[in-house]
Amino acid sequence: MTTFIALLRGINVGGHRRLPMAELRGLCGELGLAGVQTYIQSGNVVFAGDGPAAAHEAALEQGIVRVFGFQVDVAVRTAAQWAAVVAGNPLREVAESEADHVLLGVSKRPPEADAVEKLRARATAGERVEAAGEVLWFHYPSGVARSKWTPALIDRLVGSPLTARNWRTVLKLAEMAGA
Repeated sequence: MTTFIALLRGINVGGHRRLPMAELRGLCGELGLAGVQTYIQSGNVVFAGDGPAAAHEAALEQGIVRVFGFQVDVAVRTAAQWAAVVAGNPLREVAESEADHVLLGVSKRPPEADAVEKLRARATAGERVEAAGEVLWFHYPSGVARSKWTPALIDRLVGSPLTARNWRTVLKLAEMAGA
């Protein structure tokens, strides 16, 4: 069995799309996943399973629709992929001092070739974005809430739904996955 990390996008935000973690763990068990752990309420799941990440993405998305009645984009990566993402953080220095202001962006499909260039053109207040393989790293020195990079804009420029986690969460998920 392979260890995976699943990131659910846009759940339990402002009382919308409520998805209790205990029920999510139960769904994962029904899907045959083992060693299921969740971290905080924003949809972070570590589990072991057989087969490719894409199959787990599809199974989780379909299961969430069936059990909870709404669509959620899910991005799944192996623990090995996650370890490489952590090691390849081009914003590591600032992440160490501003962990809540550095976010990892994981999209369903690889970002468009010009996504970083287009995001940089819309940056304000010292925001930075860097590509590292198939993920993006964002630095929001004034905080995410003040950014002009809305989720809809990011998705459009990336060409795929993207979900983000701050540096603390990235490290915690790596620890949970043994990455």
